[in-house]
Amino acid sequence: MSPSAQYIKIVEWSDEDGCFVGRCPGLIGPCCHGDDEAEAYRELCTIVEEWIERLQQERKPLPPPTAGKGLATALESIQA
Repeated sequence: MSPSAQYIKIVEWSDEDGCFVGRCPGLIGPCCHGDDEAEAYRELCTIVEEWIERLQQERKPLPPPTAGKGLATALESIQA
């Protein structure tokens, strides 16, 4: 498993920005945007990989992983 796979990546529509915005909670806040959801996700994945690589090069510890913490199940239980 790659280090970036340990982090949840979220792309969602922002009415405020009028586009899709990508973020990786626990690692990096809003960091990319675009009109195409899939393209914003690809860009987000690239940014997360670069961010992790930079932290590793600087010998800084990575934040605790966010993937595999039951977020999807928790979100399913939320009533809109």
